[in-house]
Amino acid sequence: MVSRIKKPVLTYRKTSRGFGISANLCPPKVLLLTLFSLWAFSSALAESPVSDTPIILAESPVSSSPLVNSPFPLMDETEQWSVHGQATYINQFKNNFNSPYYGDKSLLNKSDGDISKSYTFSATAFLGARLWEGAEAYLNPEMFEGTPFSGLSGLGGFSNGELQKGTAIPPIYYMARMFLRQTIGFGGGQEHIEGVANQLAGNVDKRRLVVTYGTFSALDFFDANTYSHDPRTQFLNWSLMASGAYDYAANSRGYTYGFVGEYYHDESWVLRLARLAMPKTPNALALDYNLSQQYGNTAELTHIHTINGQPGKARLLVFQNRGILSTYTNAINFGEQTGTTPDILSTRYGYQTKWGYALNGEQAITEDIGAFARWSWNNGQTETQAFTDISNSLSGGLSIKGSSWGRPQDTVGIGAALNGISSQQITYLQQGGVTMFIGDGRLNYKKEQIFETFYSWNIYKGISLSADYQRIANPAYNADRGPVNFYGLRAHIEM
Repeated sequence: MVSRIKKPVLTYRKTSRGFGISANLCPPKVLLLTLFSLWAFSSALAESPVSDTPIILAESPVSSSPLVNSPFPLMDETEQWSVHGQATYINQFKNNFNSPYYGDKSLLNKSDGDISKSYTFSATAFLGARLWEGAEAYLNPEMFEGTPFSGLSGLGGFSNGELQKGTAIPPIYYMARMFLRQTIGFGGGQEHIEGVANQLAGNVDKRRLVVTYGTFSALDFFDANTYSHDPRTQFLNWSLMASGAYDYAANSRGYTYGFVGEYYHDESWVLRLARLAMPKTPNALALDYNLSQQYGNTAELTHIHTINGQPGKARLLVFQNRGILSTYTNAINFGEQTGTTPDILSTRYGYQTKWGYALNGEQAITEDIGAFARWSWNNGQTETQAFTDISNSLSGGLSIKGSSWGRPQDTVGIGAALNGISSQQITYLQQGGVTMFIGDGRLNYKKEQIFETFYSWNIYKGISLSADYQRIANPAYNADRGPVNFYGLRAHIEM
C-alpha cells in the first residue's frame, strides 16, 4: 500500500517489491479474494483517511506503484516482516486496420484469424523478513493469465507491458522474485524509509552500499522513472514504460538472476552495477545461471536535483549483452549463399555482443504536473536477446494529477514514442526474414509512431480503474500497414 504524506521533500531512497503469500496452490479467484481481504483488513486498521494534499511521486524500482519522494524524519519503527499484494486485470481491443499483406510475424486483423481482444490478469503476493542487521529476504510468488494479439507479434512497442509474461491459458504460478539484500552503512547521517512492498521500514545511512542477489526483474533497479515505469498503474506500451532499445536481461517472463550493487551518496547520487543472467536461447524461459559465458552487464548513474524548487532526476545507463546470437549480416549472407530467405535461426554461429545506452530524465513542473523523456540506442547488429525489436527509441510525455478538477488522486497520462531499427535489420526484413516478434514478408520502412493516453480513476485507497487509448502508426516499421487503434481498460488493487 502506498503511503500518502503531506509536504513531501526531495530525496533518493531505495525501494523494492515484497515477499509474497504463496499462490502455488490457489486458483485465481481464491488468490484475488485473498488479496482483496488483505487490502480490506489493512484499510480497516488505518488511523486516518488518505490526504487530499497533492503528492510528489518518486521512482520505485520494484514497487507496483510509485512512492512518495520524501526524507522521513527519523523514527524508532523498524519492521521485522511485511506482507503486501497486488492484482491487475487489463483488457484491450483493437480495430481492423489497413493490411494489404501480412507475414508469419505480422499483427493481424480479426478477418486474418486474430483474436478480437487481448487480456492479462496478474496477482502477486509480497513477503519480506529481516534476517540480521542490514539483511533482508524477499519472495514474490505470482500468478499470471493472459493472451496477446497475434501471438505477441507485429509490433516493436507492444500495447501491454504485462504481456512480457507471454501467453498463459489456463493460468500459471511461479516464483517471480526470490532474493537477499544486504545493506552496509557508511555514515553521512540517517534517513527513515517507509515500509512498502519489498521494502521494510527502518533507518538507513544516507551513504550506503546495497547488494542484492537472487531472482528479480532488471527493471526493478534500472531505467526507473517516476512518471512512466509501471504498466500496472501508468503507461502500458513497452516503449513508454521502459527505454525501448534497452535489451535488458530477462527470460520470457521478464525476470532474471544475478547480482546488483547500489551505492547511495547522500541525497544526490546513486550508482548501480549488475551482472545478470541472459536466456540460454533468445527470448526463452530457461536462463543461463553460469554468468560467465552468456550474461548482461548494466551500469547506471542517477543524479537527483531540483529546478525552481521542484524535484527531478537524470540517469545515464549503459549495457552490454553477450550470448549465442545470430547477426543480421550473417543471416543475409547465408540466404544469398543458399538461395533461401535469410533466417536468424539458422545462423547462430557463436557468441556475439550487443551493447547500447539510455538517457532517462524526469522533472516535476508543479506539484501536480511531471514530465519525462527517454532516448535509447543499441548497435542493432544482432537479433533481440530478451526485450523487443527496437534499435533506437525516443519517448516522452506528461503525468498530470487531478487536483484542478477536484480529483487529486486521479492521474492523466499523455505520452508518445518514436521507434526505429538498424539498417542491417531493415535489409533482413526487406528480404523476407522474420524475428521472434516481427516480419511481414516485405518492408516499406518507416519509424514506428506510438501515441498513448490514459486516465486513472482512484476509486478508493489502493483501488484504481483506468481507461487507455493507443494509436500505433507503421506497426513493425511498415508504412504499408496500419495505423492501429487499441482501446483498453485496467483494474488494479494493491495493499
